Amino acid sequence: MSNWWKERVVYQIYPRSFQDSNGDGIGDIPGIISRLDELRELGVGIIWLSPVYKSPDIDNGYDISDYRDINPKFGTMADMEQLFAEAARRDIKIIMDLVINHTSDEHEWFVHSRNKDSLFRDYYIWKPADEDGNPPNNWTTFFAESAWTFDPESEEYYLHLFHEKQPDLNFRNPKVIEEVKKIMRFWLEKGAAGFRCDVINLIWKTSFDDGIHRLAVCGREHFVSQEGIHEILRELKRDVLDHYDCFTVGESALVNLRDAKMLSDTDRNELDMVFYFDHLQVDRVVEKYMPKKFRADKLLKVLTKWQQGLDWNAFYLESHDQPRIVSHYGNDGEYWERSAKLLATMQFTMRGSMFMYQGQEIGMTNFDFTEMSQIDDLETLGVDELLRSVRVPEFLRKKWIMPCSRDNSRTPMQWNAGPGAGFTTGEPWLGINKNYVNINYEEQRQRAGSIYNYYRNLIRLRASSETFKYGDFAPVYSDKKVIAYTRTTHGVEQYTVILNFSSDSVTIPFEGSMVGTVAVTNIGRKTYDGSLSPWEAVVLKVW
Repeated sequence: MSNWWKERVVYQIYPRSFQDSNGDGIGDIPGIISRLDELRELGVGIIWLSPVYKSPDIDNGYDISDYRDINPKFGTMADMEQLFAEAARRDIKIIMDLVINHTSDEHEWFVHSRNKDSLFRDYYIWKPADEDGNPPNNWTTFFAESAWTFDPESEEYYLHLFHEKQPDLNFRNPKVIEEVKKIMRFWLEKGAAGFRCDVINLIWKTSFDDGIHRLAVCGREHFVSQEGIHEILRELKRDVLDHYDCFTVGESALVNLRDAKMLSDTDRNELDMVFYFDHLQVDRVVEKYMPKKFRADKLLKVLTKWQQGLDWNAFYLESHDQPRIVSHYGNDGEYWERSAKLLATMQFTMRGSMFMYQGQEIGMTNFDFTEMSQIDDLETLGVDELLRSVRVPEFLRKKWIMPCSRDNSRTPMQWNAGPGAGFTTGEPWLGINKNYVNINYEEQRQRAGSIYNYYRNLIRLRASSETFKYGDFAPVYSDKKVIAYTRTTHGVEQYTVILNFSSDSVTIPFEGSMVGTVAVTNIGRKTYDGSLSPWEAVVLKVW
């Protein structure tokens, strides 16, 4: 089978925020269908669809109550089948979000498992209280709460690494693995071209001993990237995935390079690639909620580690779990457009499969929060409560949390400057950024020099260049403000990419910085003299 997924651009759709077709304020599948031509025009070849399954929506669809049905908020199974058909007609593939670390507590498996005598009891992880009547161990969730909830009906605790309404499945039970295979086959037969595998490196729990005491995610040494994962992934690939022309990308929480290689190197026969997080945390002390000063040289060091370390990268700058990149690493004020183009240049000159997120192509910014009451996201609210418990003052909590909340990327897509930003005719489920009157798809599509058209040009350039798709990556220069690297196909061609991550004009001192002709620029220059203006990106074709 071909590796078509290495060359197509992947576009993540967060359904509830993409396009509402019926005025209820929630995006839906018919809305997605109505925008397929726009995605094709951009150059998208694959859609990653965040969960549309039946769900109580405690965690925006990542709490699934039925893997073979559609959330009525998004439409029907007939709508989903039409989406597959209409996308295929435009040569766009669709991958589904495979959420199998946990289900909703409203899933029939869990409802039955509350009965100790049920055949489904061992589908989940149940434990009695310890001898003092406390939870079985000291583990805490990714939402900064206890990972155990007591169920009065069962008189035992169940494990959940996320919300208490998201109980973890027990992958020591072969029946659970067989259920997952059935789910995968169901969607592959419907027309799916693969899966994004949610927190896939958490599914195996090695032991249930107390964890090392930490402020958050206590116990992680017992459930992050444990050895038992690999046999399960190889079994899913052998028994299901190898029988279809499809691919997988795994979200791998708290992953390091060694573990990522074990999950995704070609000879492992597990996942085709993984999402990692290091490159988005060079300005963070602890995960993403405690900031420190950004340094470009640290970013290049991280990029180099992953670009050279993995057989194949899944490269992204935005997702439904990350803030908007132009507000994170860019300058969303005076240099909004220029810095958004710089970040696009960096992304599309990396080696690996390119993953975009809805709104990235028009430089959507973080939400204009003023109060914590505007936030819907469970993770953000959990972190706020954790920081409150250790007496971090409110002003500092807001300063840390608001720029990093997952809701920054979940605000509705800004299609035009009309009412509801062209997203809905009703009341949107989450606030729309007030800058939609200036930052929107319609305006940018019509303007030749827009961020949108810059992305289109980069996508076309990449599609025509074997070097940008497959060539070697090598760092050549970095300091606090600037990074430079080469992409090379030996004996064929070489490019040098130079990026100024600052609002200052700079001169680049490294040898070879002026060699080559300008192939890409975000300011419209024709020649290059070794100096860069604020937030300037230049790509030189060396030979």
